[in-house]
Amino acid sequence: MADLKFLELLSKDYPNIKAATAEIINLNAILALPKGTEYFLSDLHGEHEAFVHMLKSASGTIKAKIDEHYGRVLSEEDREDLAALIYNAKAEIKRRKKSERDFDKWCTTVIFRLVTICQSVSTKYSRSKVRRRLPKYWDYAMDELLHADDEENKTHYYDSIISTIVDTGLAEDFIIELADAISNLAVDHLHIIGDIYDRGAHPDTIMDFLMDYHDVDFQWGNHDIVWMGAATGNWACISNILRMNISYNNFDMLEIGYGINLRPLSMFAQKVYGDDPCEYFKPHVIEKNQYDQVEASLAAKMHKAIAIMQFKLEGQRIMAHPEYKMEHRLILDKINWENGTVTIEGNTYELRDTNLPTVDPNNPYELTEEEYQVMDTLEASILNSEKLQKHIRFLYSHGALYQIINGNLLYHGCIPMTEDGEFEEVTINGATHKGKALMDYLDSEVRKAYFAPDESEEIGRMGDLMWYLWLGGNSPLFGKAKMTTFERLFIADKASHKEFTRPYYKFIKDREPCEKILREFGLDPRTSKILNGHVPVKIKDGESPIKGGGLLFVIDGGISKAYQKQTGIAGYTFIFNSRFMALAEHKPYEPLQEDGTQVFHSPDMKMVAVLPERMLVVDTDQGVQLQEEVDNLKELVKAYRKGLLKEKYDTK
Repeated sequence: MADLKFLELLSKDYPNIKAATAEIINLNAILALPKGTEYFLSDLHGEHEAFVHMLKSASGTIKAKIDEHYGRVLSEEDREDLAALIYNAKAEIKRRKKSERDFDKWCTTVIFRLVTICQSVSTKYSRSKVRRRLPKYWDYAMDELLHADDEENKTHYYDSIISTIVDTGLAEDFIIELADAISNLAVDHLHIIGDIYDRGAHPDTIMDFLMDYHDVDFQWGNHDIVWMGAATGNWACISNILRMNISYNNFDMLEIGYGINLRPLSMFAQKVYGDDPCEYFKPHVIEKNQYDQVEASLAAKMHKAIAIMQFKLEGQRIMAHPEYKMEHRLILDKINWENGTVTIEGNTYELRDTNLPTVDPNNPYELTEEEYQVMDTLEASILNSEKLQKHIRFLYSHGALYQIINGNLLYHGCIPMTEDGEFEEVTINGATHKGKALMDYLDSEVRKAYFAPDESEEIGRMGDLMWYLWLGGNSPLFGKAKMTTFERLFIADKASHKEFTRPYYKFIKDREPCEKILREFGLDPRTSKILNGHVPVKIKDGESPIKGGGLLFVIDGGISKAYQKQTGIAGYTFIFNSRFMALAEHKPYEPLQEDGTQVFHSPDMKMVAVLPERMLVVDTDQGVQLQEEVDNLKELVKAYRKGLLKEKYDTK
């Protein structure tokens, strides 16, 4: 009866045998298609322009398609120009309008060429799926152009569509939309393995872009989780995200992008540190603000003010959570005010800044009344930021702590391990877990902390778990013994700045621990891989992104400009299509020049695995779901034929 009830519900979509059979034919056809191309990126850190370029260029795939079809027809310069058009159509059109004598003729020519490339990147998909990826209003014309053949009457029809587009003055819009369609079709599914936020100027722009993307998922990173905690109103998380982004001069994103009111903080900082140059708190200016150009001297004061509040608030959370085992990070009470020194884990260091007027030596972790008011205002601003809350909800709806897809395991940081190579038992909120069970428990609790705090097992203030996952010693998102923010700001001795990684990063160099992790998550090491981010791979120092004898890939290559001096490159894309797996190693992104030109560097592509036979949709996780749908539809057809359900036909 339960099965029949289900079939009754299914019959509402497929009311008769013909309708059900037609869908069976459609799904079986899709199952026979090649698997779509998956792209894996990590550690975007607000670098919106570089990230969008990686997707627009499909990490070099678009240029390869252009060379494949036009290598013997067009010059290298013309092929580069066609690629530039796809990567940044608006800029290239603007440049061409100035340089082309016959702009309409240029439009006609490039439309023909773009259609050829679009046909090439769409061959893996059903016609209906391609149509769904095409832009509204232009889908009919593009679909006709993509599927026109070489017969004489069709050629005339083909030419007529393009000439009409040009004659009506809509060629520019059509070219822009067609270029976007090419990029969208080149990447079937996008996986972001953590850290969209912090350092770079516009994670908000990245989130806007991804919310309009056709297929994307996230594996949260520690820089994402601290924003997720801030979105609950957690003060320790709020002080962290503000300190980081003020330190990188990201005022446009904070105040214009997310509408966070920083005026109470700036007024407080100016009042408390008016005569203090705050020498060690000057912001790192990677990009200048367009709209909110805060003076460097004021930014430094704001940075120092929020940093002190952060250390106080973190001290409160540490004392509220002895199970976090973070007492060694209680630092403000270890300051010797007479000597101007601080003792951390048995080592005494000279402080390079001792002007801390808001810290009470007798009660160093208590906020002053004014600090409390500033934090209260900042919390209200964040809770009421419609755009920020929308982005955070999207991270929840499309994200998780880890994901298993098409036989691969994706996570940002690590799986906590002991010095003996066993999975570390971690106690959070009185519950002890390890390995996969730990990841599942934390994922569940993170969701409850935002959506259903009354159902959460969380002890203390809502969002404390996210703060711990941001920097805790046994956090699978952090993977280090401690975060040395205080030391980097207040101590000159760089030896104190060192953040030691957890045993996991030692073990993943070998194959056996990686096999152990895969088996823990129910995967077969003979066919599965681990995709990992978080720790930048220092190629210039001889490090390799390939670990565990080819079982694990660390794909943080330094998209963030802040890391490119360390890595020597500008990021990785891991590519998994129907025939192979590959790593694309990127060169630094060069922005648009004032004269309208832009230099694009093709990434270095390295094949890391070749599939024994071409992978079809039927071999994927999507294929399992589609096959289940086929089986259900077959049962529906049987029910119709046995008379268990009545067929319905539209008589209109």
